[in-house]
This record gives sequence, structure tokens and C-alpha cells, in this order.
Amino acid sequence: MKIAVCIKAVPETDTRIKIAADGCSIDRADVKFIISPYDEFALEEAVRLKEAKGGQVIALALGGDEVPNLLREALARGADEAIHISSAGIAVDDPLCVGKTLAAALTSITPDIVFFGKHGVGGDNQQVHTIVAEKLGWPQVTVVTKLEVSDGRVRAEREIEGGIEVVETGLPAVIGAQKGLNEPRYPKLQSIMQAKKKPLASKGFADFGLSAAEVGPEAAGLVITALRLPPPRQAGRKITGDPAQQASELLSALQQEVKVI
Repeated sequence: MKIAVCIKAVPETDTRIKIAADGCSIDRADVKFIISPYDEFALEEAVRLKEAKGGQVIALALGGDEVPNLLREALARGADEAIHISSAGIAVDDPLCVGKTLAAALTSITPDIVFFGKHGVGGDNQQVHTIVAEKLGWPQVTVVTKLEVSDGRVRAEREIEGGIEVVETGLPAVIGAQKGLNEPRYPKLQSIMQAKKKPLASKGFADFGLSAAEVGPEAAGLVITALRLPPPRQAGRKITGDPAQQASELLSALQQEVKVI
């Protein structure tokens, strides 16, 4: 079985984001990039499937210089080979252009199943894996918390409001992993050393038969025109006095200032 997993490089979740001088991107100086947390569940499930059914896991990531180290991490966690798709010339802020590129890359390796995290915590668009499934013409199941694969079919459980939905479909398929699907492993030192010898290819969109007119800036349907940080939170106010005075002042504040009562 050939298993693909697409990962995204995102700023570490506790990073203090700064807006770049252009006003429409983040300042990448001193930013540590990590594998998007939901993609860790996708990667772990891909490796577990390989261990159970045999085959190989191919990790793919689209991005710049921050990507190779994360692909090496994916290799250390159990992927067999990796492909770095250079973001040069691609409208990376547009999910459609990203989805087109990943779909073309996946077509070139013909996997039986493709894993994504349910969304990347960088842009939070939650669109790319759905676009990829549409471009490939494959069924997709997202927000998956339990997965069984056997005899060319998939049985997945996914979270819905107030319950669990069970979905069955055939392969090939696209799976969007949710927290709770598994517990991601951490690579051992031996695995980290072995990962240095595993193949990591670097390719551009043209290697998959795409043109700038299809995935470049002129093809983008979504353009970020400005980024703004949220306003700083106001300092809290401490209520003093005996319990009765505190209760009275709190009630007055909720009624007159916050207006929630």
C-alpha cells in the first residue's frame, strides 16, 4: 500500500507573531516552525497503517526553507521518503492554488490513501484537503477520530455536533485527521540518524506539469491585503471590600459597564 501524508509548516503555537513591514504577512525572523499539530495525527496514522498493512509512507510539504527540517522529522517518525515542493512562484495564501499543486504532486506518486490534518493552524482555512479530494475526484472524510482500512475500503468515525458519524468508502480516499485519532510518537535518536539517509526530493510546480497561470499569483482567487494584531486586552480590575461590597460592585459592573445582565 502506498500512503501519502501532507504536512504543513506553521509557527510554533506559542510564538509571539509580528507583522512584517509589508503589512500583509508575518515577520519570519526568529520564528520557529513546526509540523502543524493536526498533521502530526495524520502522520502517525499513516505510519501505523504502514506498520499494520505494509507498504510505504511518502511525506509531502509545500513551503520554503523551513520545510526540509520538518520533512526530516517526518522521516524520523516513520515516513520512508519525502518531497519538498518549493513554494516559489505559487500563490501560497490561496488554498485553491495550494490544493491544485498538492493534487498534481499526489497524482505523480499515485497513492492509495492520503492523510491531512483536519486543518493547518497557520491560516486556519480548513480547505486544502477538500480541494485536493475534489481535484483528484476521490471521496474524503474529515474530522476523523477512528479509522479502519481493510480490503480496499475505509471505515471512519468522525465527530459531529452531539455525536459520532460512521462513514464507509472505497480507496483511494483523502482523510482529514482530528485530535484523538491516535497519540503521535516522538522520534528516537536512532530514527533521527536513519532519517538522514532517507530520500528527500525537492521539486517545483513545473515538475508536476503545472504552469504559473494555474497556481501563480495571477491565478489566486484569495489575496491577503492586510494583517492586524488583535487589540491588547485591557487590564483587569480588582474588587475590594467585604463579600457583600464585592458582590454589589460586581453586579453593578455587569449591569452598567459590561451590560450582560
